[in-house]
Amino acid sequence: MSPALLALVVFAWFGLLLLVAWRTSRGADNDSFFIGNRRSNWVLVAFGMVGTSLSGVTFISVPGSVGVGGFTYLQIILGHVIGYLVVAFLLLPLYYRQQVASIYHFLSERLGPRSYKTGAAFFILSRTLGATARLYLVVRILQDVILDSLGVPFWLTAAVILLMIVLYTYEGGVKTIVWTDTLQTAGMLFGLVVCVVFLLSRLDLSLTASVERLQGAGLSTVFGTDPMSRTYWVKQVLAGVFITIAMTGLDQEMMQKNISVTTRRDAQKNVIVLAFTLLAVVTLFLFLGGLLHLFAAQAGMPEKGDRLFPAVVMQHLPGWVQIVFIVALISALFPSADGALTALTSSFCIDLLGLQRRTDWDEARRLRIRQRVHLGFAALFMAMVLGFRAVDDPSMIGLILKIAGYTYGPLLGLFAFGIFTRRVVRDGWVPAVALAAPLLCALLDLNQRALFGRYEMGLELLLLNGALTFAGLWAVSRADRAP
Repeated sequence: MSPALLALVVFAWFGLLLLVAWRTSRGADNDSFFIGNRRSNWVLVAFGMVGTSLSGVTFISVPGSVGVGGFTYLQIILGHVIGYLVVAFLLLPLYYRQQVASIYHFLSERLGPRSYKTGAAFFILSRTLGATARLYLVVRILQDVILDSLGVPFWLTAAVILLMIVLYTYEGGVKTIVWTDTLQTAGMLFGLVVCVVFLLSRLDLSLTASVERLQGAGLSTVFGTDPMSRTYWVKQVLAGVFITIAMTGLDQEMMQKNISVTTRRDAQKNVIVLAFTLLAVVTLFLFLGGLLHLFAAQAGMPEKGDRLFPAVVMQHLPGWVQIVFIVALISALFPSADGALTALTSSFCIDLLGLQRRTDWDEARRLRIRQRVHLGFAALFMAMVLGFRAVDDPSMIGLILKIAGYTYGPLLGLFAFGIFTRRVVRDGWVPAVALAAPLLCALLDLNQRALFGRYEMGLELLLLNGALTFAGLWAVSRADRAP
């Protein structure tokens, strides 16, 4: 397939997104941008959040990881289901009761202004690193399969894609994203199904025969049984629970869409439907990964990890499947990047600048400030993507989960302390505690071989980080009853 034609497909898809954005952003204001005027349809939010939760990393890295870990990633997803139930029945009632535009207002009411800003700052750090890592992965794939052959430099590819995202999120924010994410999730899932069906055909396998082939090749192992390994099932399931609580329930990007739904009951339905949909979709991604590895072995392909899926499609599958793959790839890219850009803008404006509390600023001034912040984060995304280009980790999903362990841990500790204790924290000490916990985790992580021997500390780093934050907050608090 001609790279020029594939590039044209990308721009045509983007044109469709712009049309949707134009239609949905008419009459939008700051309330539309931040929380969608609390009128979002829960069915659309649930479906669109599938794409946001999966992203380009799942689309590329999860199938590529099957060659090393089999289906063990499914252990984390089983933990996710439990975590989503906690989000639905513990955190959502809290947010709806307080009618917040930013979920970090809970920390302000419960712990104090320094705690509030610390929580928001860690979200901004977490989401900036995670979103730009995801964005880099998909930009790199587009660069490898289309734009290198056209002589387009990487930095220009990244700049154009970011410009696309800015154009359709600039006005409507959450109000627009609810619709564009729905469209893009449909595109991604269609691509997933097409690739699975086509690979089954190329391998001349029925569904039953393919499962038997995967078992025979040792590619379908789900549960790790070695307690010392980082893939031990107890570790992975627990990690999945707390990753979901932290990266969904305590994440402004994910909860911004949930609290844009009119009622708490509908928002809870959204989260529960999302949980079981993700379980099914990720299982299909892992199955696709197994088929890709069977095909690569049959074709004698050397590619592994993140490079396997695009290599199989672009080198061995027909042109129309390549088009479907590219549409699915960019559909996986945009929901994670557009939502992150919008949520970071919202959190910075609401939590750090106090935009909605500034009665001395009129609506026009607040709008100008919000738009400048939006453009500023787009520029930061560009710088971070170029930074990841210099690192070029072979499997971005491992890097992203490692980043989450360090940056979401303090959020987990802050919210747990606020919800499960009535102690009054010395608010001025909170930033120091929140910084000390991940630093201690880094020391343990770097020296775990000397400290723990054969025991491998993996994703449980997030839980340890949260526990250290909780312990530090306990140490700088008193037993007086909080107001």
